[in-house]
Amino acid sequence: MLQFYRFKRQHPDCVLLFRIGDFYETFDQDAVTLSKVLGLTLTRRTEGLPMAGVPYHQLEVYLRRAIAAGLRVAVADQLEDSAVAKGLVQRGVTRVVTPGTIVDESLLDEDASTTIAAVCFTGSGDDSLVALGVVEASTGDFTVSHVTPASAVDELVRRRARELLYADAGGPPPARVQKLLSLTGIPGTARPAWHFRLEEAAGEVRSHFAVKTLAGFGLGDEDPALTAAGALLRYLKETQTPEVAPGADGTMGALAPRATLAHLRPPRREEPAGSCVVDAVSLRALEVERVMRPGAAAGAAGAVDRSLVGIFLGSGSACVCKTAMGKRLLRDWLCRPLGTLAAIHARQSGVALFVGDRRVAGELAGALAGVQDIARIAARVSLDRATPRDVVALGASVARLPMILAPLANAPVLAEHAAELLALGGTLTPLAARIVESCVENPPPHMREGGLFKDGVDAALDEARLLQRDGGTWLAAYQERLARELELPGLKVGFNKVFGYYIELPAAQSKRAPAALERKQTLKNAERYTTPELREFERKVLTAESRGLDRERELLRELTDRLRQHLGELQRFAGTVAALDALLGLAERSVARGWTRPEVVQDPVLHIEGGRHPVLEDLLGTEFVPNDLTLGGGGGGADAGGSLAVITGPNMAGKSTFIRQVALIVLLAHAGSFVPATRATIGLCDRIFTRIGADDALHAGQSTFMVEMTETAAILNHATASSLVVLDEIGRGTSTYDGLSLAWAIAEHLALGAGRGGGASCGPRTLFATHYHELTDLEEQLPGRVRNLHVAVREWPSQSEPGHTEIVFLHRILPGRTDQSYGVHVARLAGLPREVIERAREVLASLDSTDGHAIVPHTTIAGRKAVLPPDGQLSLFTEFVAHPAVDQLRELKLESLNPMQAFDLLRRLKESVGD
Repeated sequence: MLQFYRFKRQHPDCVLLFRIGDFYETFDQDAVTLSKVLGLTLTRRTEGLPMAGVPYHQLEVYLRRAIAAGLRVAVADQLEDSAVAKGLVQRGVTRVVTPGTIVDESLLDEDASTTIAAVCFTGSGDDSLVALGVVEASTGDFTVSHVTPASAVDELVRRRARELLYADAGGPPPARVQKLLSLTGIPGTARPAWHFRLEEAAGEVRSHFAVKTLAGFGLGDEDPALTAAGALLRYLKETQTPEVAPGADGTMGALAPRATLAHLRPPRREEPAGSCVVDAVSLRALEVERVMRPGAAAGAAGAVDRSLVGIFLGSGSACVCKTAMGKRLLRDWLCRPLGTLAAIHARQSGVALFVGDRRVAGELAGALAGVQDIARIAARVSLDRATPRDVVALGASVARLPMILAPLANAPVLAEHAAELLALGGTLTPLAARIVESCVENPPPHMREGGLFKDGVDAALDEARLLQRDGGTWLAAYQERLARELELPGLKVGFNKVFGYYIELPAAQSKRAPAALERKQTLKNAERYTTPELREFERKVLTAESRGLDRERELLRELTDRLRQHLGELQRFAGTVAALDALLGLAERSVARGWTRPEVVQDPVLHIEGGRHPVLEDLLGTEFVPNDLTLGGGGGGADAGGSLAVITGPNMAGKSTFIRQVALIVLLAHAGSFVPATRATIGLCDRIFTRIGADDALHAGQSTFMVEMTETAAILNHATASSLVVLDEIGRGTSTYDGLSLAWAIAEHLALGAGRGGGASCGPRTLFATHYHELTDLEEQLPGRVRNLHVAVREWPSQSEPGHTEIVFLHRILPGRTDQSYGVHVARLAGLPREVIERAREVLASLDSTDGHAIVPHTTIAGRKAVLPPDGQLSLFTEFVAHPAVDQLRELKLESLNPMQAFDLLRRLKESVGD
């Protein structure tokens, strides 16, 4: 228990799993916590000391559940064999598992990254820049940046950070850090403030990568981003390569960890200029990674398959990628699309090759199908956590390098990838050959019982195995030889658990036993002996299993040590394979759905013919209605012109689907993919902004309308002429007049490009879906900048309700405006009670006839019925209802009336208006 509490003091913020024999036990409050979180049985070996444990072979299962519950876990292992230990068995904390530092295969999602990040504010103001470092411990990817707080949120969400390090201020997280944690939902971990000091942090980075200057990494020695990088390195060393505590005698155990962070790549700076930025709000609104509908949270059944990522990486045959590395890279491409023409065109060319040459695509797919997750296996090799299956999988995967290279021989657009594979082949192919030659094809999951290496690989291992398998053969041969040499035909060699191996002679022959036979036991009718040779055989046999296992472990260490020398080459091979697989995945989806290659140009234009929603098209097939769009010029024809499109039409008719569809087509084009359209010309975008759907942040004290205005403000403050802006129902969260006024001003601001230098095409390409039909007047007020679109609806007289109409949504986007929202029709389709629908029609008619200043009382109360207008959406800009009294008031000359005349006129006007 002293040993347990010593480790607990070293890791006070962790639940400590303490290896005792075949169980990982935990005690005291840790036991109570684990019993509640994992459903373990709480026991007591000592009164007042709670205890709970899990079988050692199920550690990974319980670790996954503990990490998912938000716990941090320290694992203390036995560092020596308890059978040979003297006194207390040496133990040490061999790893600390936190949400952001997971590297074990069973704890990770193969198609998504899991990262840890660190932040450090470089100034005292709320808008000061943030030094941001992000590490994927399971692959070694290491990036740094110097960004605004808003960009830090977007980057943390896109990179799927699961833990955030920050400088400890001696209490709760500072307000700026707390805001980041709240907006991202990432658990925070406080670290000593000195870890984030530039001098110490930069020194840590230089020390780890054994360099005197960081200029070779593109970083200056005074770069503020180093503060986060250095803090991350210190944390990873503490959790992934902990110093194992010494035993009572001050010595270290033979099984002390050999983990290193050699797989970490030097930090590279990520510049926003190289990408089309899709912020966290837009990733969520466009359902790039997961859907927003209730019940479709991360991990819910069907959630991923209905997202953009899901149509590429869905389960089973729906997945277009062959490797886990390709899946993660393709996800990253979709969440961080490219921002330069050269990079986009290069990626498109790779996709086009596989779309056009199906033979090459098929051969490459076959070669990639057998490649395992090399990137993560290499990391486990570095951290000394590679299993026998990892090593065999690595060898088999790298052995496929020539097969992967072959289809690329006549593909100039992939010459860079082919050259990389060719260069790596000289080093990695012999390494793979050694693994394949040395190891069995179906290795055990762990080394507890051995069985990884083939016979004939090592003489010492072969001897141990021979003794285990063929001990009986040797004994028979030994018995025959002794009997013949000693001329004792009754001699037998036997074994029992009490006396071990022995030579037995009948009593009659024992008198002739030579001196070389040492007496061991006397029986009634026989004597038992031994010899030095038999004792040596006994020693070898009885220790053969442990010696064979030890030898296999030693051979595995030698093999992994050799692998460590080539981690850089393995990571480069993994990166090349991932890129080829992701390109192939984009091509497979394009071929399956008949997508076309878009023309991505520098001009801020957007011309789409026959565009479809990539996800809904997958669900609806031929039932999906394609639509066209032209914004920002280009495309020609009468429909050309205008950077802002005001889209009106009924609910449920397809406005939101259309604007999301356009945004996703633009995103796919910037990711280098083909797009779901007959033809598309897409101008380069620097950012894709969206404000779609109702949301609130009650935990932050923000209403739905406040969130809407905050997100809209970010768009207005950051959108440029090269941006794409998608807005849905702006202003609906407040009163009608306030909402309309704001919507009008926002649309006008975007159309005019206010604050961005003016000019005919300075506004961002904008899709503005709204029920405020008054906004359609902007087309006349701002000709050439705003154009109206509407969703087509067909009406005809209702057969079931005479005097009313039936409608059908055509889901076609056409030029022009509409003046109705058909809200009552949609409510009827939704199943509202008939009496509610009738009353709504009465109220609508009343509002239309009185300009909204009065509502006709219900028929059951007033005994009268409202007159329904022929159509009508109330116009909020109508000043007065026409009436003779109004005309008289307009013509009235107040200065010519005395008080009595004015009183008499007021009486007559009142009478003309009525009650």
